[in-house]
Amino acid sequence: MPRSRTAVEHAQEPIPSIVVRHSKIHGNGVFARRKIAAGSLIAEYIGERITEREAQKRTGLDPENPYHTFFFALENGKMIDGGSGGNDLRWINHSCAPNCEAREEKNRIFIYALRDIKRGEELNYDYGLVLEGRHTPAIKRAYQCLCGEPNCRKTMLAPKRGARQAA
Repeated sequence: MPRSRTAVEHAQEPIPSIVVRHSKIHGNGVFARRKIAAGSLIAEYIGERITEREAQKRTGLDPENPYHTFFFALENGKMIDGGSGGNDLRWINHSCAPNCEAREEKNRIFIYALRDIKRGEELNYDYGLVLEGRHTPAIKRAYQCLCGEPNCRKTMLAPKRGARQAA
């Protein structure tokens, strides 16, 4: 009987529709290797499954960029750390006008195209980060958005509930 692949082996397999390269938005980015049709599944976001407590321990380990992580929160309270055993999807950047979305399905995260994506176009989704407590100017700077879209919120943080959206 053939041996089944480990999660790490699965994560290391190339995703045929994408390539990672330098991004104008921030650091590395994920780009379409070919046209991707609206509604298409691009791939699963893979990484080590950890507790929120473990995620807190891992946050801030990089003094150069203490707020940068590859965490994805799941509805069951667990986290996926794409920086540990993750695949190339960990490099997808945030945008306030995204062409992709992340969907949770059975405690797994999948990235889907929201619209047709051209070959060579950078893939992105709205991180919509949720932080408890007040969004101080320092916190907003730490989570500054660099997407450059005309309707940019200037932050990767999700709007607070009840907050008024700019028109």
